[in-house]
Amino acid sequence: MMDHSLTLQLQQHLRFSKRIQKADAAVLLAITNEDDPKILLTRRSIYMNNHAGEVSFPGGKRDPNDTSNIVVALREAWEETALNPFDVKLLGDLPSERSKAGVLVKPVVGLIPPNVKLVPQPTEIDRIFFASIREMMDARPTPYEVRLAKQSIYFPSLRVENEVIWGLTARILISLFQYGLNYKKNWPFLLNSPSFKSSIFKQH
Repeated sequence: MMDHSLTLQLQQHLRFSKRIQKADAAVLLAITNEDDPKILLTRRSIYMNNHAGEVSFPGGKRDPNDTSNIVVALREAWEETALNPFDVKLLGDLPSERSKAGVLVKPVVGLIPPNVKLVPQPTEIDRIFFASIREMMDARPTPYEVRLAKQSIYFPSLRVENEVIWGLTARILISLFQYGLNYKKNWPFLLNSPSFKSSIFKQH
C-alpha cells in the first residue's frame, strides 16, 4: 500500500482564501496524486515577450470576463499544456506573489493523476516536465546569476531536471512548502554580491 503522506498533508492544510482577491494573473500548481508527488512545470518559449526561457507554472493573465482566479489558472493550464480541467482536484490557494514586473499572481493548487497526458502549446511552451516535491524540499539552494545594468545579482535557485527554478516560481514553491506542508525551507531571497553569496550558501 502506498503512503500518500505529502498529498494528504496538502489536502489537510490547504483551503481557498475566504477573502476573494482578484489577482492580475493566476498559476496552477498541479501535483501528481502518488507516493512521490511531483509538480508540473514548464519552460517558456524563448520567443515570449515576458519571462522568455524561464521555468514557470502553467498560468497567465486575467481576462476581463474571468470570474475567479481558479478560472484563470485552469484555462491557462489547458491552453499551455492541454491539462483537462476535469482532471484537476482543487485543494486551495496560496498567498499572492508579485512578479518582477509588478504583476500580482495568485497560485492555485490541485492534484492531478500521475499518468495524465500533456501536450505543450508550441508558441508558448518549449518543455513540460515534472519535479519531485520531496527532492526539492531536501535540495540546497544554489546561486543563480542574473545580469542587470551590467551588474551581477545572485538569486537562490533549485536545479531540477537540468533546469533552473528561481525568482517568482521558486518563491511560490517555498510558499507551497510552508503553507501546504508545514515546512519552512531556509531560503535567502536575494544575494547581492559574490562574497555575501558564498557566506550564505556555506551555512547550508
